[in-house]
Amino acid sequence: MSLSSLLDRFNEPETLKMAKLGRELRAKGIDVIDLSLGEPDFDTPQHIKDAAIKAINDNWSHYTPVAGFVDLREAVCSKLKRDNNLDYSCENIVTSTGAKQSLANVILALVDKDDEVIIPTPYWVTYSELVKIAGGKVVEIRSKVENCFKITPQQLEDAITEKTKVFMFSSPCNPSGAVYTKDELEGLVEVFKKYPHIYILSDEIYEYINFIGKHESIAQFEEIKDRVIVINGLSKGFAMTGWRLGYIAANTEVAKACEKLQGQFTSGTCSITQKAGVVALTGDLKPSLEMTEEFSRRRKKTIELVNGIPGFKCYQPQGAFYIFPDVTHYYGKSNGQQTITNSADFSMYLLNTAHVSSVMGEAFGEPHCVRFSFANNMQNIEKAWKRIKEALSKLS
Repeated sequence: MSLSSLLDRFNEPETLKMAKLGRELRAKGIDVIDLSLGEPDFDTPQHIKDAAIKAINDNWSHYTPVAGFVDLREAVCSKLKRDNNLDYSCENIVTSTGAKQSLANVILALVDKDDEVIIPTPYWVTYSELVKIAGGKVVEIRSKVENCFKITPQQLEDAITEKTKVFMFSSPCNPSGAVYTKDELEGLVEVFKKYPHIYILSDEIYEYINFIGKHESIAQFEEIKDRVIVINGLSKGFAMTGWRLGYIAANTEVAKACEKLQGQFTSGTCSITQKAGVVALTGDLKPSLEMTEEFSRRRKKTIELVNGIPGFKCYQPQGAFYIFPDVTHYYGKSNGQQTITNSADFSMYLLNTAHVSSVMGEAFGEPHCVRFSFANNMQNIEKAWKRIKEALSKLS
């Protein structure tokens, strides 16, 4: 039997692959420290769990509307107004089983064969693969560590062609931690104003994990708001990764298209999760802010430890919970058994030698770097970087 050729268009996420390899080593009794997965190591806040328990006891156990319960979509609108000063109504909101499905819905709703999708590097691993699934063409804009991994308006202008359909990015960024300021976004908006055929997909899933101040959404610019699709969810800011709840805010045409697609794939997301989501979005943000404070402390420690690694070129992340150093200093070096030729070799060397998992930069469109998460406790962070430094000292 032969499988669909669709499977040949895209790759398995390297983030999941590295986590799988780490679990395999752990199953053999090896103490592997996981710095690969992007998951808060916190439990869901109690008031959100209580809302889910109440929903179960109140028998919210039946099919839901495809786009989500009205009270959930109203909660999303309230959150967008409260946090971002953005005005949306329920018809603009579609909730899904995680922000990843929301991204997939949007890409499949917008991108046809050979449409070009501009993605600044580094980018989350799934962006490029979703474009390939849709039959589109990925056009990368290379950012630099010297520019804090952010692109310039001129770079954007140079990448646009008549085939450009979508521009997609994240701020705060996974994996670089880059956060665009309002002025920087405004510079990009001035370019987009010249090209009314381009949609802007803004992934804001790390919104609350911001170390430099107020989050700025590109949807705030009225001249292009109708072409912006905001992607967000509850996984990162509310420690609800397993609950699977994401959402989009978009013009009604795009929202209805996503609803139509989702109606054939999954229908509405979990009813219990939706009821908990209402409380998360409208309730007390103190637990989320406390998480960010802890991530800030871990960031400080991680940067201190990374600065002690010879040869790393590192940018201090402004958001999210990753550090993304340039590790090319170690390319061509060997321990006598393995030679490091690229970031994949580097990550595998650390996994097998230091027993620390990371994710190679090629997966994010940036082959010079490796992503390390600091969504782990301080003890493990310190132990991991001690192991990494020792393992790298054996390379020459």
